Amino acid sequence: SRRALQYACTTLRASREVVLEAVKRQGDVLKFASSNLREGADLVLEAVRQHGLALQYAGKAARCDRVVVLEAVKQSSTALRYASSDLRGDKEVVLAAVKQGGGALQHATVPLRCDREVVIEAIQQNCMALQYASAELRSDREVVIEAVKQNGF
Repeated sequence: SRRALQYACTTLRASREVVLEAVKRQGDVLKFASSNLREGADLVLEAVRQHGLALQYAGKAARCDRVVVLEAVKQSSTALRYASSDLRGDKEVVLAAVKQGGGALQHATVPLRCDREVVIEAIQQNCMALQYASAELRSDREVVIEAVKQNGF
C-alpha cells in the first residue's frame, strides 16, 4: 500500500532500501522519507520517474539537480514550480516543461518569459500561457497570432 511508508517507524523511513522500494512503486511517498534521504538525487530521481510532482518533497540539493528536475518536468510540467531558481532559468529545463504543459511558463524566470522560442512552445501547448509571457511578447503580432491559432478564435 502507498500509505505503508507513512506509518513505518522513523528508522525504516530513514532506510534507503525501504524508501527506494516504496518510491519505485509510488513516487509521492517520498514525502514520508527522512529529510536526509530526500536530499539524495538518486532516490529522488526514482520518485520523480513515477510521479513528477514528487519533486515538491525533495530536499534543496535534489531540487538543484538538473537531471532530477528534467525528469520531473517531463512527467509533470507543474514540477517546474518546485525546481531551484537556477533551473527555472535553464532554457532546456523550461522548454521540457512547457512542451509538457504550456502553463509551466508561469514558473520560468523573467528572462525566459521574454524568450520567443520558449513562449511560442508554451502557447502551442496552451494558448493561455500567453498571459505569462513578457509584455513585449504579448504585444508581438506573430506571437499573439500563434496563440489565437491554438484557440481557434
